[in-house]
Amino acid sequence: MRYNLVTVISACLISVFALTWLAAEQAQPSPVSSESMDELLKAFRGDLQNSRADTISKNVQLTSAQAAQFWPLFESYQKEQDAIMDGQLKSVQWYIENFETADDAAALQLINAHLERDTRMTGLRQKWLAEFQKVLGTKLAVRVMQIDRRLSLMHQAYVASKIPLAQ
Repeated sequence: MRYNLVTVISACLISVFALTWLAAEQAQPSPVSSESMDELLKAFRGDLQNSRADTISKNVQLTSAQAAQFWPLFESYQKEQDAIMDGQLKSVQWYIENFETADDAAALQLINAHLERDTRMTGLRQKWLAEFQKVLGTKLAVRVMQIDRRLSLMHQAYVASKIPLAQ
């Protein structure tokens, strides 16, 4: 169990460094073009996906048959996650850049984006839990989702800590 905890903590630290890099990029005073934002998101996603896959592979013992079926499914799951996270990160980027002049509508738009993200992620996890169960069985599928959700909660807490509170 100690190896698993060390693995999870290591992956979390890698993810925090990736998020710190993204936050530093967002903190630059010059506006970020949509092309630059897409590049930032692509780099961020790559780091996040690699750490998630690495953490799961070290904490979920799969047979070769299970692995052959699971990893393509997990990649599809991550692609769907990307679309949700990209939308949220773009919303956060916009809010950070416009915080000083943000009105009530902008503040409401930000929190609604967070709530929508939570709803979409819950639906996505429910959908993919069923798919993972078909390949892994219930306990392993639940373990995958537990690890993924814990990493996601940590990332969300970090991102949320970088957003100025509405004034």
